[in-house]
Amino acid sequence: MSDALLSIEHGIAVVTLNRPRRLNAIGGTLLADLHDHLARAQAEPEARVIVLTGAGRAFCAGDDLQEFPSQAASARSAADTCAAIQRITRDIMCGPKPVVGAVAGYAVGGGFEWMLNCDLVVAADDLICFFPEMALGHFVTGGVTHLLPRALGHQRAMELMLLGERLGAPALRDLGLVNRVVPPADLMPVALDLARRVAALAPGAVARLKAALAGGAAATLEGALVAEQAAAEACFADPETARRVAARRRELGAAGQ
Repeated sequence: MSDALLSIEHGIAVVTLNRPRRLNAIGGTLLADLHDHLARAQAEPEARVIVLTGAGRAFCAGDDLQEFPSQAASARSAADTCAAIQRITRDIMCGPKPVVGAVAGYAVGGGFEWMLNCDLVVAADDLICFFPEMALGHFVTGGVTHLLPRALGHQRAMELMLLGERLGAPALRDLGLVNRVVPPADLMPVALDLARRVAALAPGAVARLKAALAGGAAATLEGALVAEQAAAEACFADPETARRVAARRRELGAAGQ
C-alpha cells in the first residue's frame, strides 16, 4: 500500500500521509509517494485547494530513525534524503493551490515543518509540536529558518528550534501558527469547510496571492509593491475577475446601492 493517498472531489484534493503504524514517520517511500500525490494535486485542473492530513494517531512523527543508517550511509544518500524532504516544502508552498493542513496528534520535526508550510492550519486540540533536531545533533528543514523568525521574531524562533520546546494546540494558536483549534472529531469537517471556502474563490487571484507570499517578494516594501502591481494588473486582465465584478455590480444594483 502507498505511504500517501490522494482523493479529489468537488474541487478539493485530500492528500493523506499513510504510515499510521509508524505515526507517519518520514521514510524514503513516504517522501516519494507524498511528492507524487502533492505534485498531481497541484497540477490537477479539477482541484482548486489541497487538504493535507495524516492517517491514524499522528500527522507526522518526523524522520523515521530506523532509516537513519541507510540515509547516512554516504554523502549521496544524505543529499538525496535532504533534497526529497525539501522537495515536499516546495510542493506545498510553491504550487498554485492553497494547502490546508488538518493536523492531529503529533507534528514533530519534519512533520512540524510541513505543517508550517501550509497556508491555513486546522489543529486538533490534542496536537503536540516540537523540533527534536538539535537534541539529536541534526538540523531543521522545510524553510523554517526563514518562516519562523518572520512569524515569531528571532529569539522565540531560536527557542523553539534550539531547545525543542513542546507546544500544544492552544499555544500554537496564540503564536499565530495555526488558524483553528477543534476537537479531533471536528478536524476534517472544519478543514474541508475552509477548503470549500477557498475553492469558491477565483483561482487566478488565489494563485497570485500565494506566489507573492511564498516567493519572498513581501520581504521588502518595494518588493511587495512590485509583486502586488504585477498581480493586480494580471487580475484586471483575467476574465474570471470581470465575471465576478459584473455579478457583484448586478447585486449592488438590485439592492439599490
